[in-house]
Amino acid sequence: MSYRFESPSDVRTRLGQVDYLSDDAIAGIVYLADRLGKPILVEGPAGTGKTQLAKSVADIIGARLIRLQCYEGLDESKALYEWNYKKQLLRIQATKTEGESADWDQIEEDIFSDDFLLTRPLLEAIRADDPVVLLIDEVDRVEVETEALLLEILSDYQVSIPELGTIEAKQIPLVFLTSNNTRELSEALKRRCLFLHIDYPDMEREKEIVLTKVPDITESLADQVARIVRSIRQMELKKSPSVSETLDWAQTLMLLGVTKVDAETAANTANILLKYQSDIAKATKEFGNEGSSFRKGGPLSTSS
Repeated sequence: MSYRFESPSDVRTRLGQVDYLSDDAIAGIVYLADRLGKPILVEGPAGTGKTQLAKSVADIIGARLIRLQCYEGLDESKALYEWNYKKQLLRIQATKTEGESADWDQIEEDIFSDDFLLTRPLLEAIRADDPVVLLIDEVDRVEVETEALLLEILSDYQVSIPELGTIEAKQIPLVFLTSNNTRELSEALKRRCLFLHIDYPDMEREKEIVLTKVPDITESLADQVARIVRSIRQMELKKSPSVSETLDWAQTLMLLGVTKVDAETAANTANILLKYQSDIAKATKEFGNEGSSFRKGGPLSTSS
């Protein structure tokens, strides 16, 4: 069996080449998933780079990304496969019209063949001839019962279709499952996966991400952005700013020609970072409070 990565450091280096700044934990799990042939369950707050990790891995290994976006009500017909009932019915009607003498067993064998099978993302990944990365995104959105659809694929990389038999993977895909941890996933699902938690980056790493992702931003402004966002995340909010929102804010400041963020600028652009009015109001109040952690020696300090 050929492997995609030589070492964890190889993973980290190659991810860096596509501007995904990983750490030792991320690089180590991706390396082990490749060597052990096991899926990765990636948990953490929304907007911390879980989905982007799968996309970046697909990019660096030259694999096709197949994505199953999970949602409440997702079932087998949308995740795995379904039969093209309209086409099957037309085939049966055509057989009768043409006066063919085929018995039902022959007709059934015909209409339950590949020609009448509608392949969905999970089966598509199993049947793929080319290298693929399978992303099962936001798996915590589906019901517990729906998780059962995943178990055979995640443990044996195969799909059982009653009418066709067992379809085994032509090549073992790298599989990423992401979860925002809105509900507890089943033990059966967790047992089949390697576990990775991605939290908000520390201040220095977020600064590095901003410098990498936002063209022409100065180190001074990137540092201030990272410090302010870190301070905001320490507040009790409905939703803390994600990394993608940090990048949006940094780009906004660049477009506005800001070189140093003051309290007024932070307040006027808080809606880029925060998406609940109560959070915006709370942060804006802190921005203007001379005694707050933002002002008194903090990232909005007016001292030189």
